[in-house]
Amino acid sequence: MYAWEVAEPGPVESGPLRLVEKPVPVPGPDELLVRVGACGVCRTDLHVTEGDLPVRRARVTPGHEVVGRVAGMGAEVTGHSVGDRVGVAWLRRTDGICAYCLRGAENLCPDSRYTGWDTDGGYAQYTTVPAAFAHPLPGDLDDIAPAPLLCAGIIGHRALLRAALPPGGRLGLYGFGGSAHLCAQVALAQGATVHVLTRDPAARRLALDLGAASAAGAYEAPPEPLDSAILFAPVGDLVPVALRALDRGGILSIAGIHLSDVPSLDYERELFYEKEIRSVTSNTRADARDFLALAERHGVRATTHPYPMSQAPEALKDLKAGRFDGAAVLVDDGGPWH
Repeated sequence: MYAWEVAEPGPVESGPLRLVEKPVPVPGPDELLVRVGACGVCRTDLHVTEGDLPVRRARVTPGHEVVGRVAGMGAEVTGHSVGDRVGVAWLRRTDGICAYCLRGAENLCPDSRYTGWDTDGGYAQYTTVPAAFAHPLPGDLDDIAPAPLLCAGIIGHRALLRAALPPGGRLGLYGFGGSAHLCAQVALAQGATVHVLTRDPAARRLALDLGAASAAGAYEAPPEPLDSAILFAPVGDLVPVALRALDRGGILSIAGIHLSDVPSLDYERELFYEKEIRSVTSNTRADARDFLALAERHGVRATTHPYPMSQAPEALKDLKAGRFDGAAVLVDDGGPWH
């Protein structure tokens, strides 16, 4: 099969991704072999490719928003059939026995493993996934539509839960890419007032089209105090900006796996009156099930920009440069890729 791998982490403009030919992976006893139809392009893929996240597997194949069909399975797998459509997400495996797993917080498992970081992901023609961590998907959508839901959507949903937005509350979203524009749809469907703060004019237009009450620059103040805010942009400088925008008792949820350094905070201006900062770490499988059900119920859809799988490096460059709103999705163009 053909696959992209991170030959040497570095700026995406320097060409760290390399196209290689290698054997189709063999699924383990409890794993599925998945023929990739589409794979969303997530900012975490950029962090893996550029080395913002430490190398966990040399020459790893990125990609963890995978939609495909079961092409084979290990001897221990039950409940799946060849041809079933499944999604492969970021959380790949946990130990199931630690204190965190036993209390329902498997996202905090110290032995957790991740698709496209610890193991090869979906920038390829085939990938594998433990059957217990594969997400069944309905067969009535094309492969492109559900791909961003499998990380951007799930993480946005968990970030919204962590932000503890009260019913009918005022929510600020800092950054408005793949995850934020899905989170906004859920919040709006639940009756929230959403204010978007982002540098990208196209993203601001998309926010207003989706029903946001306002859309302004990332460092501007929203038109009213916020009950909750979510920081999607990996920019530490925005932490004090978002905290100042919160009303008393407000909560800032930080959704990214990587964040640049946070400047010193002014306690009285930015933290007093019981404001809180909460981080978001991965997700549980229950988060994924709940979000996918919400997305179906409320008609949550990603604004997608398809790229041929052969153009994975270009998709990552465009993501870094902010050249599209919504989410990019790589689509298998048959190979051999050129």
